[in-house]
Amino acid sequence: MATNGKTSRDRVLDLFNGERQHPTPVFSGMGNVTVHGIYPQGWRFAEIHTDAEKMARAAASTSQLFGFECAVAPFDMGVEAGALGCEINYYTHSTQEILYPTVQRKLAATVDEFKVEIPMDLETSGRVPLVLDAIRQLKAEVGDTVAIGGWVLGPFTLAGQLIELDNLLKMSFKKTAVVSAILDQLSGFLVQLAKLYRAAGVDYITVREMGASSSVISPRLFKTLILPVLQSFFAALEPPRVLHICGTVVDILELMPEAGAEAISIDHKNDAADAVRRVGDKVLVFGNLDAYNVLVNGTPDLIRENVTAILDAGVDAIWPGCDIWPTVSQENMKVLMETVRTYR
Repeated sequence: MATNGKTSRDRVLDLFNGERQHPTPVFSGMGNVTVHGIYPQGWRFAEIHTDAEKMARAAASTSQLFGFECAVAPFDMGVEAGALGCEINYYTHSTQEILYPTVQRKLAATVDEFKVEIPMDLETSGRVPLVLDAIRQLKAEVGDTVAIGGWVLGPFTLAGQLIELDNLLKMSFKKTAVVSAILDQLSGFLVQLAKLYRAAGVDYITVREMGASSSVISPRLFKTLILPVLQSFFAALEPPRVLHICGTVVDILELMPEAGAEAISIDHKNDAADAVRRVGDKVLVFGNLDAYNVLVNGTPDLIRENVTAILDAGVDAIWPGCDIWPTVSQENMKVLMETVRTYR
């Protein structure tokens, strides 16, 4: 959605630099690939996670087809776990077409059992070289005009990929020091990965700490366990940076800006106007379109109503609250972009 002589990339980067944009940018730091950029190529969904060229072309397609103001890779949550030794299921032979890769088996049942060796050469570990290749191709294809986004899991969310979640949550209260040490180790690994993505051509990094919402852990635990790790994490990363936490964050909203990112991303379970009112002078607020119930399953009228309400709330960018499900219709994507473009 280039306007006033600016490319989409200009608009997104100027936003991160503190310049309010009109129309409001519509972009994401999470998955936004659609079947409309995959199926016409004769590809299956499973193929785009394990082929660098297909990943790059699929990532570029959403901006090319609809004017969505970014191109983001990778698409799934298995890159980090795979680089640390987990076996990943890509569902290559599944009859269900849209299945994201998942971890086959965790590294440990308990935090006491958890031991992991951070790869000495991360650039050659798991799918990391494939993703880096895809980012470089993506940058070469559209990077002059479209902002390239990359994302990594937050340390606590990654720990939940590697350790049985029930034990991780329980031990976060009972053995906080043990869990804290694990998070510090994983944070160092994730910083390395994020830096590789930036060096390959990513313009901004989103840290997806989905497991730290108020519906999962208490605000006190977020402040004492999660926040210090995030602060060290973001301090080691070059701007622009976005912190995304799924679910309800009303109890930790004032704490999220303290993590050190330039922007926070909230999902549809939160009130956008409340978020802007409480933290908008400290950080940019991105959100909070319901990426599935409204954008994918909603009618055009419902999309217009929701997007207009979010814009009325004063967010700095229309930003889906999670990954856009790939089967979103072309009509709904076009309605999203048109509603923002014609907003008063």
